[in-house]
Amino acid sequence: MKVHFIQHESFEGPGVLANWCRARGYEASYTRLWLGESLPQSLQGVGLLVVLGGPQSPATGIAECHYFDARAEQALIARAIAGQVAVLGICLGAQLIGEALGASFEPSPEVEIGFFPVTLTAAGRVHPGLESFGDSVTLGHWHHDMPGLTADSKVLAFSEVCPRQIVEYGARVYGFQCHLEFDAEAIEALISHSTAEFSQPHPWVQPPDVLRQAETQEMNVLLWQFLDWLVR
Repeated sequence: MKVHFIQHESFEGPGVLANWCRARGYEASYTRLWLGESLPQSLQGVGLLVVLGGPQSPATGIAECHYFDARAEQALIARAIAGQVAVLGICLGAQLIGEALGASFEPSPEVEIGFFPVTLTAAGRVHPGLESFGDSVTLGHWHHDMPGLTADSKVLAFSEVCPRQIVEYGARVYGFQCHLEFDAEAIEALISHSTAEFSQPHPWVQPPDVLRQAETQEMNVLLWQFLDWLVR
């Protein structure tokens, strides 16, 4: 199987998603937008499209970020969904999925950076891809916004300050506002490019020294289990 990643920035990569591809023997390809690479014209042979996060929002225009074309990404996502390609959006990627389906993103009630619990909804607790999550689990977060909801979408998990952490948009289409893909390298990369985020104390922003000490293995395993279920 081929997995294609849309990566917006060098410092917000696939994390352990790349490890999962290697471990499962899947072919991984990338569009690295900050390098000026173009979105794929065709998704022929792609079984899973992963749209990663970034400091942009779906409202960011080309004038603000010349290599980020939100409408073009939404069109690609829409083509993937129409073509029965599985789609996973993370953070910004989750918001772009909602936009592609006609649901506008919104500011999250609070900025959330760090490792905080998420709680599964009734729909989440019976979802086969989340069966190892339990009722609540601590996951990574790094966001200001959250994805919009369509009439048919289901919220599968929420946190204390963000009501839309995991959203099911369709049988093979999911948005994760949370970051289960974080590992030590990914966290360090984000810290090095986000000094302004830590300039003022905030109840839902953990300081860099706390982030560096976070244990990510449990949530990484949960992500792998979800991905194995999704591609089946």
